[in-house]
Amino acid sequence: MPRSVWKGPFVDGYLLNKAEVSRASGRNEIIKIWSRRSTILPQFVGLTFGVYNGKKFIPVQVTENMVGHKFGEFSPTRTFNGHSADKKAKRG
Repeated sequence: MPRSVWKGPFVDGYLLNKAEVSRASGRNEIIKIWSRRSTILPQFVGLTFGVYNGKKFIPVQVTENMVGHKFGEFSPTRTFNGHSADKKAKRG
C-alpha cells in the first residue's frame, strides 16, 4: 500500500543536508548514501548519489524522470547469472 498523500514523501533528514552541502560547494562529487528507502525529490536533480546495494556503492545520476521513485530502484542488490537450463539448451 502506498504512503498517505498528506504525509508527503519520505526522505531521511541527513540526506537533505548532504544534498544542500553538495549544491552549495558546487563540486559534483558522489554523495554516499545507505538510505535506499528515501524518495527522490526535485532538489536532487543533477546530483550524483552512490547508493549502497549491500556490497558496493552504485553511482546514480538523478534526472527529472526519477523524481518520485525510491533510490533503491536504481541500485540492484542481486546479480542475475542466467538460468541453469539455458546452458543445457545452448550445448545441444
